[in-house]
Amino acid sequence: MAKDFKYTGYNEDLKNISRTLRKGMTPQEKKLWYQFLKNYPVRFNRQRPIDKFVVDFYSSKANLVIELDGSQHYEENKKREDEERTRIINSYGIDILRFSNHDIDTNFEGVCMQIDKIISEKMKN
Repeated sequence: MAKDFKYTGYNEDLKNISRTLRKGMTPQEKKLWYQFLKNYPVRFNRQRPIDKFVVDFYSSKANLVIELDGSQHYEENKKREDEERTRIINSYGIDILRFSNHDIDTNFEGVCMQIDKIISEKMKN
């Protein structure tokens, strides 16, 4: 029997795309995954389909998506797309944390501390 992923808007049609994205992660995604999230006590998935999107990292237990944004995300049209993406993902009761690739490159420890703090607060509830 297949798992029912409808509660998170799992989109089976994006399965192959998410596999490809996992194989081609950015250096910043690799760093966050291998140096922090992979062995984090709360389980995360990489490149997880939700609705019509593939998010960078997703924890169903924490109802949390972590997105790493490259420079293209700061262009006006991409900002609007990201706002729509956030609205749709939030409609599933999932929160989103966004960090820039620059944050990962220059303040990795601070990023990890912020993720840990947010998840700790969410798990208390």
